[in-house]
Order: sequence, then C-alpha cells, then structure tokens
Amino acid sequence: MSGRAMISCFSPPSTTPCSAPIPLWRRNHLLHATPPPSLHLLSRRSHLVAGGRRVWVNVKSEKNLSESPKYEDDVVVQKKKKRGLDNVEEEARWWQVFPKRWVIVVLCFSAFLLCNMDRVNMSIAILPMSAEYNWNPSTVGLIQSSFFWGYLLTQIAGGIWADTVGGKQVLGFGVVWWSVATALTPIAAKLGLPFLLVARAFMGIGEGVAMPAMNNILSKWVPVSERSRSLALVYSGMYLGSVTGLAFSPFLIHQFGWPSVFYSFGSLGTVWCSVWLSKAHSSPLEDPELRPEEKKLITANCSSKEPVKTIPWRLILSKPPVWALIVSHFCHNWGTFILLTWMPTYYNQVLKFNLTESGLFCVLPWFIMAISANVGGWIADTLVSKGLSVTRVRKIMQTIGFLGPAFFLTQLSHVNSPVMAVLCMTCSQGTDAFSQSGLYSNHQDIAPRYSGVLLGLSNTAGVLAGVFGTAATGYILQHDKSGVLSPEEALREE
Repeated sequence: MSGRAMISCFSPPSTTPCSAPIPLWRRNHLLHATPPPSLHLLSRRSHLVAGGRRVWVNVKSEKNLSESPKYEDDVVVQKKKKRGLDNVEEEARWWQVFPKRWVIVVLCFSAFLLCNMDRVNMSIAILPMSAEYNWNPSTVGLIQSSFFWGYLLTQIAGGIWADTVGGKQVLGFGVVWWSVATALTPIAAKLGLPFLLVARAFMGIGEGVAMPAMNNILSKWVPVSERSRSLALVYSGMYLGSVTGLAFSPFLIHQFGWPSVFYSFGSLGTVWCSVWLSKAHSSPLEDPELRPEEKKLITANCSSKEPVKTIPWRLILSKPPVWALIVSHFCHNWGTFILLTWMPTYYNQVLKFNLTESGLFCVLPWFIMAISANVGGWIADTLVSKGLSVTRVRKIMQTIGFLGPAFFLTQLSHVNSPVMAVLCMTCSQGTDAFSQSGLYSNHQDIAPRYSGVLLGLSNTAGVLAGVFGTAATGYILQHDKSGVLSPEEALREE
C-alpha cells in the first residue's frame, strides 16, 4: 500500500492470534506512519519485536526508504543477477545504443522527403494556377523548368562547399533556403510571372546543395558494407516525398486553396532544421557522443576524413569512370524529371482524371519506387558481401535501372486504356529505382574524399537534362498538331 507499511503477522500454533496483545495505538501507528524508534527494522522483510509477539513487516513505501535499507523488487534483483549488472540504472536505453550513423541516415532521409514534397507540389498546384492565371502549355513548361535554373547553379558549388566546410552546415542551409522560397511562392505568383520564376529558381538553389551535402556526410558516416542500403533509404525519402506531396496537395487545394500547399509544406523545414542542428555532425570524428566501438567500425579502412582544401579538377576530369557517371546521370534524369513534372498533367489532360485522381494515381509509381530502391540496396549489399566486386554490382543495378524504364516507357505510347498507362508508369519507376544502387552509389566508390564534388558534377548534367527535357516537353505538346506523339489518340481509338 502506497505511503504505508504493509504488516503481516503470525504467532506459533500454540498461541492465540497476534492481534489481541498488540495495542490499538501501536497497530494504527504501524499502518499509518514510519515504525517508531523502539521497533527495530532489520531488512526488506524483517520482523518487529513488539509486546512479546513477532510481527513481520514488508516495507514497500517510498516514504520509508530513507530510514530503511535499500529496497529492491525481486524482479529487479533477478534481472540484475541474470544480466550481471550491479546497477539497473546503468543499463542503456534502446535509443542510446541505436547506431548513430543510422540516425544520420534517417535525418537525411527526412530531408529528402521534404525536398520532394516541396518540389512536386507545383506539379499539382499548377493545374488550378494555370486556370486562374490563363497560362498556356509553354508558360507551364517555363515555370516547371525555372526550378532547375537555380538547381543547376548550386550543384558543383554545393559539392565544393560540403567537401571543404562540412555537410551538416550545407544541408541545413539548403533546407531552410528552399523552405522559405516554397512559402513565398503564392505571394510571388500574385505579383506576376517574373517573380514566380525567380521564386522557383531560388527554391532550386536551396535544393541544389542537398544531394552533394548528403553524399559528403554519408561518405564519412557509413561503411562500405552498408553503403547501398543507406543511400537507397535516403533516396527513397525523395520518392516518399513525391508520394506525400502528390497525395496531400489535392486535399489541401480542395479544402483551403492552392496557396495552402506552399505555406504548409514550407513550414515543415524549420522543424527539421531544429532537430538536424542538435543531433547531426559532419563527421564521426566531430561527434562527442559517438560510442567508441561504432567510431572504430566507421573509420576502419577509410581514407582521411579531414576537410578537403583543394579540388584536383584536372585529375577528376581525366578519369573515364567520371565521364561515365556524367553521361549516365544525364540520361537517367531526362526521363525522371519529365515524369516528375508532367505526370499529373498527363493523367489530367490525356487520361481525363480529375485533380484528386491525378494526385492519387501519381502516388503509385513513386510508392513502388521507394520500395524498389530499398530492395535494390539490400540486393546490392548482399552481392558485395558474397564476394562479387563492387564495380560489377554497380553495373548490374544500373543496367536494370536503364533497360527497365526504356522498355515500359516505349510501351506507354501503344497502350489503349488508362489502367495500362498507369501500369507502364509504375513499372518504369519501379525498375528506375535500382539506379540508386548503381549510378548514385558509385560516387563514393570512385572518390570518397571528393564524393560531394563528384555528385555535384554529374548531377549538373542531370539538371541540364531536367531543364531541357521539361521545357522541350511543353514546347512539343503545344506545337504538335498531328497527335502522333500523344497517347490521347490511342486512347480514343479504344
């Protein structure tokens, strides 16, 4: 009983019950207060000699602990004996022993989740915005591509900054910058098209530093044996960000209007940044709370983790594998960014889905992509652990990431039903996700010390593909009069 001494008493069989000889005042005193000084408390279950009778006392009251030997529950004692612990409080909680490198990975994952949430919301919001401001397809394509103007500017600069200063500061800056630009988008749209283009370009500046900074951080925090899985998880954050943005944007637009999408999504960046600044470090060598055994695991067989002072550009650009990365990144992003920006419009104007249906059907390919990326990462790390060379594993995964989308997107021009069109989109994106264990993991394999710069270099080519591909798609759709390039004609023949 809390706050009381629990009394159990007995007497030998030949005697009368023990309650009679004990005075009433003494029983009440024992029940409601600490035993008087004349009663000698021996142990956690000790006996009291009172009035010639033996009274057994179990002291479980927190109030009595200060005046009695330390009480420990039997369960606690058994746990200590079983685990060999002298003090239960010394046992670490699960969040204290969770690998810190995976805390960094999860934080990067959440940053990329926000990244694509803020990026794809325009793909949905552009539909009511174009109706309100009377924008034609060329203008829509210009707005969609303006994001890449700023995104292009900070790829290499972000990589240099991350490799020389540290990824923590660069990624934190990027999230805050693009979140503010996202929140200002409705105001810019009301001021006029030039202001909107500038706001979208500014948003691209912030997101442009994210990938190089993340690559720099993970090259220092994640060992080679976990590289594919960690990168796959981080990049799946982008796909889940697309899922979240495409799923919630129609709801917010219907309930509160299209500006609410930008206000709500933009405000989330401040929450993330507060956690990032308190928990993250650019390198495991800078983290004072990192456990020694984990630090040893991370730093074993790794190159120097000191910040880069100079970039050997001539040496980097003279290597054929670097140019293979650049070309691969360009080819990969041409299709990816076209689908990212034009898929909702395709569903709405060609497949005749309404705004809500367009958002929901756009979710499916990106959701499958998030799953496929992690499956591919697990397969890649398993193959490496089985003894297959890292280079061969990267080639296998990238082959799947190229040939899969090539096959399914060519079939898209021959489908005759919306169901088959959505299926082709989904399969294309699902196989595309294997690139995360191929192309996107290879930067850290080739040059871990310059991984930020290397990713910035190759992603610059990828951004150029996004700029030209997105704008060219809008131009083609506006000027194509034959209908040959549009699946809409095939759907009408059904």
